Amino acid sequence: MADEASDVKTPAESSDVAVSTHPEEDASRPNGDKPESKSDESREEQDADSVFQIVVRLPHEPYEIQIMVSTQEQVQDLRASIVELPSTFQYSCFHLEHNGERINDFVELSEVKGLAAGSELKLVEDPYTEKEARLHMVRVRELIGAAGDRVDTLNGISAGLSLHDTVVPPEVSDLTANENGKSAKSPTSGPAHAMVNYDFSAPASVRTLLPMEQNPGPKTVKAISVSAWNSPPHHLRQQGHLLYLQVTTNEGEQYQITSHVSGFFVNKSSNSKFDPFPRPPPKNASAHSLFNLISHLSPSFITSFNSLQEFNGTRDPLTTFQPSNALASNPWLVAPATSALSAHQPDLTRTQETYLVAGIDNTETLRDWNEEFQSTRELPRETVQDRVFRERLTSKLFADYNEAAAKGAVLVARGEVAPLNPTESRDAQIFVYNNVFFSFGADGVGTFTTEGGDEAARVAVGKDVAGVRAVNQLDIAGLFTPGTVVVDYIGKRLVGQSIVPGIFKQREPGENQIDYGGVEGRDVVAENEAFVPVFSKLSKALRVKKHAVWDKEGKMHVLEGSVETKGLLGTDGRKYVLDLYRLTPLDISWLEQHWSEPTEEENSKTKSYPHRMTVLRPELIEAYWRLKMGDYVKEEVEKRRCASKDVKAVEEQNGAEKEHSKTEGAESHGTDELSAPNGETTNGDKPDSTGEAATTKNDNVKTGRDQERVDISAFSLALNPDVFCGQVPQGDEEKEEWAKDEQEVRAVCGFLHQKVLPELAHDLREGEVGFPMDGQSMSRLMHKRGINIRYLGQLATLARERGSRLQALNALAVQEMVARVFKHIASRHIKDLPVVFAGACLAHLLNCLLGTDLNKSPKAQVDEDLKSLYTDAECLFTKVTPNTLRSEIQSQVQLRYRYNLDDAWASSIKHVQLLREVALKLGLQLKAKDYEFVPTPSNSDASDQTMTNGEVATHITNGHAISGASGKKKKKNAGHNTPPSTNSIVSEPPVTFVAEDVLNIVPIVKDACPRSTLAEEALEAGRISMMQNQRELGQELLLESLSLHEQIYGILHPEVARVYHQLSMLYYQLDEKNAAVELARKAVIVSERTLGIDSNETILSYLNLGLFEHANNNTNMALFYIRHALELWKVIYGLKHPDSITTINNAAVMLQNLKHYHASRLWFETSLAISEEVSGKQSVNTATLSFQLAQALALDQDPKGAVNRMRDAYNVFLALLGPEDRNTKESESWLEQLTQNAVQIAKHAKDLQARKIRRVQFNPKVTLATRPQPQVGQSSSDAANGRDPRNAIGLDSRSIDELMKFIEEGGERTPAKKRTSRNNPKRRGGAMLGAQA
Repeated sequence: MADEASDVKTPAESSDVAVSTHPEEDASRPNGDKPESKSDESREEQDADSVFQIVVRLPHEPYEIQIMVSTQEQVQDLRASIVELPSTFQYSCFHLEHNGERINDFVELSEVKGLAAGSELKLVEDPYTEKEARLHMVRVRELIGAAGDRVDTLNGISAGLSLHDTVVPPEVSDLTANENGKSAKSPTSGPAHAMVNYDFSAPASVRTLLPMEQNPGPKTVKAISVSAWNSPPHHLRQQGHLLYLQVTTNEGEQYQITSHVSGFFVNKSSNSKFDPFPRPPPKNASAHSLFNLISHLSPSFITSFNSLQEFNGTRDPLTTFQPSNALASNPWLVAPATSALSAHQPDLTRTQETYLVAGIDNTETLRDWNEEFQSTRELPRETVQDRVFRERLTSKLFADYNEAAAKGAVLVARGEVAPLNPTESRDAQIFVYNNVFFSFGADGVGTFTTEGGDEAARVAVGKDVAGVRAVNQLDIAGLFTPGTVVVDYIGKRLVGQSIVPGIFKQREPGENQIDYGGVEGRDVVAENEAFVPVFSKLSKALRVKKHAVWDKEGKMHVLEGSVETKGLLGTDGRKYVLDLYRLTPLDISWLEQHWSEPTEEENSKTKSYPHRMTVLRPELIEAYWRLKMGDYVKEEVEKRRCASKDVKAVEEQNGAEKEHSKTEGAESHGTDELSAPNGETTNGDKPDSTGEAATTKNDNVKTGRDQERVDISAFSLALNPDVFCGQVPQGDEEKEEWAKDEQEVRAVCGFLHQKVLPELAHDLREGEVGFPMDGQSMSRLMHKRGINIRYLGQLATLARERGSRLQALNALAVQEMVARVFKHIASRHIKDLPVVFAGACLAHLLNCLLGTDLNKSPKAQVDEDLKSLYTDAECLFTKVTPNTLRSEIQSQVQLRYRYNLDDAWASSIKHVQLLREVALKLGLQLKAKDYEFVPTPSNSDASDQTMTNGEVATHITNGHAISGASGKKKKKNAGHNTPPSTNSIVSEPPVTFVAEDVLNIVPIVKDACPRSTLAEEALEAGRISMMQNQRELGQELLLESLSLHEQIYGILHPEVARVYHQLSMLYYQLDEKNAAVELARKAVIVSERTLGIDSNETILSYLNLGLFEHANNNTNMALFYIRHALELWKVIYGLKHPDSITTINNAAVMLQNLKHYHASRLWFETSLAISEEVSGKQSVNTATLSFQLAQALALDQDPKGAVNRMRDAYNVFLALLGPEDRNTKESESWLEQLTQNAVQIAKHAKDLQARKIRRVQFNPKVTLATRPQPQVGQSSSDAANGRDPRNAIGLDSRSIDELMKFIEEGGERTPAKKRTSRNNPKRRGGAMLGAQA
């Protein structure tokens, strides 16, 4: 037992890596530059001539700056660096000269003749054009903080919000910095910790999701806008006038300013008089930059601008940057309109920004999206620099297109865009806006009549965008896809596509509109040999079999892909692939059980699944391919073993046979181990394979090393996507082949039912993967395993049958099914309603779903005056009652997921969590208030009114309390946001939701943007190098991957957040604590702003940040992060999540570090209570926690309790593991010592009070250490280099005397020599603790 306990290591110990670099110095570099280290010395010598310093001469102060450049940079990159520097940001319209010659902005610095270290460049101010003047105006407004709040159709309220800077109070941050993480000398004299008065049973609070109100930044000017005299008349344009502006300084002076080709000057105009010529001295003022002109006009401008810079400097820069390559996350709960957090400020220029950015005709933003997409794909990709530039441009292009398409889709859904075919039915109408082609995700023209109609069409467009993403990821040369986006908004699903040249072209009679694949369904099939090579590559990569199909006349056509996948030869000569919704076969096992054809009358009620588009997921196909490949490899190895024996038997008699054997061995040895032919990777860019598949691969690799390496070029597995789709083979040979194809597809379906689904339930029950927290993380986990969402019901049934730990999974699955069904019901009600009724409709439906405890018969509140304006509006939602809604939800859950909700499901739902799921799926932004789901006592009327009116007590925010708010202030603010209609419905019974609670609805966007293969290759290469103990190379590759991620995606992007997160874990394992903290902090902020302030990934990032801060001796700060994460956990899941045991244990250890022994004991007791509920009292997990609690009780001077808890642990170990098990023996030893030394413990009580608690260090002797926990669905072995930290709960092998001696010495010992972990996952509390990664 003692040896096993000493084998328990933190991830850093198991990595066995010695680091000589200082990545913490590099982690704060925004561009991901590599730190100086021994591994970089050769690189530095090689690049010494490529990175150097130059001097830039300026026309104004400071007249000269020095800047580091690289020969690989373009001149425009140097320009961007110049305009971002504090001393030169007033410049925007200029060019650079070298030796008197102008430098082209689009050449690399290496092409500038004579440019070397110490060279001088001259910045020369250029004359303005109207466009340059407009953009200069926009830049200056943003620079001086005068831009105000923006309102657009895409970004919602508080889009891109980050709470990180407000989680830890400033006084705690300062105290932590001053004390450097050291606690006070005694628990009584130490400062109050973050966990004071933390209530585990308290419900989730909406205050957790709101930032603390802060004072606004200093104002530099009162107003700056385009003047009413703009635009200049023609005769003044001839004289160089570009714009007329108006500036009001802080001193109250108003100035009319002319933007001239030469710069900006104060003119003689007034609000009533037009005279745009310069003022005479001494009131004249002019400057090339508007920034400099304002500084001349306003004496206080520079002072207030410096104050603004200081104010902005108090926040992390990542919280202020605008996302450039990703859509900002929109929170589902936002501050009410009366709050200072969302106050609407007057800003005349807000309505002028479109003009300032795009020009008076709005033509400058119109782009030929399709040509940009395809020309970007055609860029060279030979060198690394080529690939970086290409992928960087691709990422930016997709981001711009997604934004433009989403904005256009919102306008189309709201009826703001005229259709091209207004005479058609609404669902069949098509639109063009901003060069994007829009159509509805509905069966407007009857294409999917036999497949399920509108339901099938809705699914098809979602599958299509996923298919386009898959093809984009493969990046096959010569094959092109249109830009594709799917947008869900106010109940409508819209598809936005770039316009493919020739798609609307009228073909000659006899010519097909499509060049390859099915033209009109399956009736007409077109063939074109030009498409075969590129489609062949596509099908090979997607495991699609080349197969025959038959048209309506029975003629056979051989296609490389599905008959539904179409090829179009555009008028630009490019080959486009369209309609990618059927890349994988149908799930025939599901269809046969649950789908009935429209002509079938019998069984239609028991089957009648909404649609027939039940395709299998690509991840499942990939996992099945790996399984079959593993079987093939095993067979080949077995054959070789037999052949080897036969060769040995006849070796001396048959020389020819021997020579043949040598030749065969040489060929086999020449192939890559488990590699596909032509260099094709087995799973190159598909990380979403199942854990089972990865295990199979590893087993195969190990087997292959025992024998000669196996050539898998002869192995092939491809599936026919057109089986079970109505094709009728004609000949006997075709029928036989078709039957084989059908059998193979049935085998894949059987693999899903018999292996994948049960293994997922098993892994979650045993704690081998991170447990999902909400619907999003559960869906993602299922998709990674290749499981479709329609199997939620089956997963819930498995969970219900497999023990107490999976009851949480059952509850989560039921909640997700209810939320998804409610989304369908709500979408059906609001899609045809005028937008002004959406709030009332949603509020009533939410009251029927969540507010029945407060009001059993809620009535819809519809403004009759508005209703009279829309005479054709059918407000069917007013007829919905709680009973009809529940009945429909039950029937729809049974229909869509084949799960029968019990009669008590409505009473067992979690109100806040279900509300969150519904809001995220519908894109709702609700008023942040404590919604009243159940009646409250009458003595709380005042607080009820406060909550009803949406006022939020901002003095308690983000999980920590800050005193100072008075009751008077609450009362004073209680009635500020009373809805106008309140007086008219005073007599009505109270309801939980009113229409005014729905503040906004934002679009849900699904895009087809591919990931960067270059950045992922570098990341994977770094991981492999680290696993192979090539430490310096591995670290260099990982830093290179970080740099590539930042360059290609921009810093604010979900993929960058994930790489920050992974690298922070790595540096934690390497004992580089400062770097781990810095990267974890970046991961938190970027996750908050791009994934959501309460997403499961954000919570895990917060938990890791707390863990790393604790390891870095900032325990006070760490506890605030942990508390905030726990409060977020309550919001998205509720209480007693199975994985929260890890976090609660970590917090208990941190409290011990601060010498709050009693508080620490309470947290240990809580983790034990949750474990008893989840795993049962008679489990190894619970016994291990009892062991740890016994130690905590000893520290809290409760020897009797310690003995009892140790006895509990011993009894469980004895019963489950036997008397000879090391766990049993160790707990028995501890029990004897605790019992015999009760007097000695009392004697040492004083010493225990004064001891220095062990801090988290990489020491296998330390038992009570914080431990990381894997991401949702991530195996612990992946999180900890092949080791499962959740199973690493060790029991301390030392006696009480040794423990006390260790405590008294302060725990400051050198980490023990690293040893190979030998712990047994099945015997070490496997379902308990794990990494937040």
